[in-house]
Amino acid sequence: MVGHTTFRPAVKADASALAVLVDIAGEGLPAHLWSTLRAPGQSILEVGRERATREKGGFSYRNAVVAEVDGEIAACLVGYRLDDPHDLGDLEQVPPLVRPLVLLEAKAPGSWYVNVLATFPEFRRQGIGMALLEIAEEKARAGSAPALSVIVAAENVRAARLYAAAGYEAHATEPIFAFPGYPHGGDWLLMVKPLPTYG
Repeated sequence: MVGHTTFRPAVKADASALAVLVDIAGEGLPAHLWSTLRAPGQSILEVGRERATREKGGFSYRNAVVAEVDGEIAACLVGYRLDDPHDLGDLEQVPPLVRPLVLLEAKAPGSWYVNVLATFPEFRRQGIGMALLEIAEEKARAGSAPALSVIVAAENVRAARLYAAAGYEAHATEPIFAFPGYPHGGDWLLMVKPLPTYG
C-alpha cells in the first residue's frame, strides 16, 4: 500500500464519503434508487447521506469500516450478518431493480454479507480492497457466521476476480433488471466463501 493506511469503524461524519463510495460500488444503482426517494429540491447525494446516518438498516454507518490513507478516506466496507432463516417478505413491495438481489441474499442465509466494498479511483491497486475483505472475514468469524457472501454483476470481471482471489466461489445467479445508464446486463452473481468450523 502507498502511504500510511489505517482502518476504523465509520462514524456519522463519514456519511457523505460513504454515500459516494456506495454509489461507486453499485455503479449508479444506489443513485438511481435514491432519485425515487428524494423530496422536492433535495439532491440525490443528500438522500444517500441521510441513509448513511441511519442507526438501523443495511446501509448504515454502524455497519461500515473505512480505510484512510494519510488521514483521507480511501475506501469502505459495509457488511452485516444476513437473517437465518431469511424471510423474503412481500416481494411485490420491493422495487423490481432490487428484487433479484433480495432473492440471492435469501440463498445465503446466516452468512456475513459484503454489501459494499468500494475504493476511490486514486487509491485503487494498493491492496486496500483485499485488506477490507480480511476485516470482513474477521467479523464473520467473530460472529460465528458459516460463510461470507457478496453479489456482483457477472459482467464486472474485475470485481469477480477480486472476490475469487479471496476465496469466494460462484453460488447462484438472477437476471439483472437493468435501468437506463446501468453498465451491465446479464446476471447478478452470488459468490460465497464457506468458513470451516473447528470443534
